[in-house]
Amino acid sequence: MDPELRAALAADRAGTAERIAALTADLETIMEASRLVATDDEHDPEGSTIAFERSQTTTFLDDARKHLADLDSALQRLEADDYGYCEVCGDAIAADRLIARPAARTCIGCAT
Repeated sequence: MDPELRAALAADRAGTAERIAALTADLETIMEASRLVATDDEHDPEGSTIAFERSQTTTFLDDARKHLADLDSALQRLEADDYGYCEVCGDAIAADRLIARPAARTCIGCAT
């Protein structure tokens, strides 16, 4: 497998792991701040902002965790020599697509 693709996977995984750590810290800060202030999210003007931030951060964290799982799956496929092939049609996925989206499971044609 192309070393550039392996490097792209490794870099994406490292960046995603860092993002998860940062988002986890952000969520803990938001949760701690909401515990320290006895606010009622429904009736406090600031409550809706806190609830929104908590919801948004949780969504970003969930997305990052899913992406990390996709990257881990791609690394497993790489080790099994199944990486770089479309899961729908079986054709090779273009190297440019894999560099741009290292966890891609489908070729461009099947992704649309």
